[in-house]
Amino acid sequence: MISKPKILDLFCGAGGAAMGLHRAGFEVYGIDIKPQPHYPFPFRCMDALEAMDILLRGEGIEFTGSLIRLFINDFDAYWASPPCQHASTIAKQNRILRPGKYDHPDLIPQTREVLIKAGKPYIIENVVGAALVNPIRLCGSWFGLRLHRHRLFETNFGVLGTPCSHHWQKPFFKTCDKRCSTLATCVPVYGHNYYNEFEVAQKEMGIDWMDTEELNEAIPPAYSEYLGKYLMQEIESKVMAL
Repeated sequence: MISKPKILDLFCGAGGAAMGLHRAGFEVYGIDIKPQPHYPFPFRCMDALEAMDILLRGEGIEFTGSLIRLFINDFDAYWASPPCQHASTIAKQNRILRPGKYDHPDLIPQTREVLIKAGKPYIIENVVGAALVNPIRLCGSWFGLRLHRHRLFETNFGVLGTPCSHHWQKPFFKTCDKRCSTLATCVPVYGHNYYNEFEVAQKEMGIDWMDTEELNEAIPPAYSEYLGKYLMQEIESKVMAL
């Protein structure tokens, strides 16, 4: 039996990206500094950058739900979703007005540095406004989702972004809060959800295993499945070139 390529999901959260990568054909392992009881794959609770330092030193890491210790050469690719709070719209708007409250660290440069050292294909995901290098943008409307959920993705291999197609997206439900006229704002990137239709929001995101706060921070698995197929092609092309 041919084993699946292994991918390390850094800053994994509750596994929105992980599920799409799984559907694209990867064996997924997640790392996050916070406990993630709903993460659907083998998981290790620790700082993601510290984990990469351990791997780059030639040491191994064990994951809950897996009986093996994995080393740097065991991973064929990397996905990273470093915290986005520093680049969020609310942080940029209030950083000057409320000094200190919105001074979140930008971990993207450090993340990029360790992924380059790892020497494998990688994807770094973040919000619009984040300082990614030559990123492509994905939109939920392209995938038939009733949400915008624009996200940027930096890669060290070739991928194509998706155009927006918002014209077909209808307003959200009448029961929804007045501040939330479309599902794009009903599933925000931060803060609280202003809607009564949580189960419908889960359906539109393609996620049924998360709670409200986890859903706020997730990306639709459709995004990572789409990019995961490019990633799989990149891995296969490198194998064939050997």
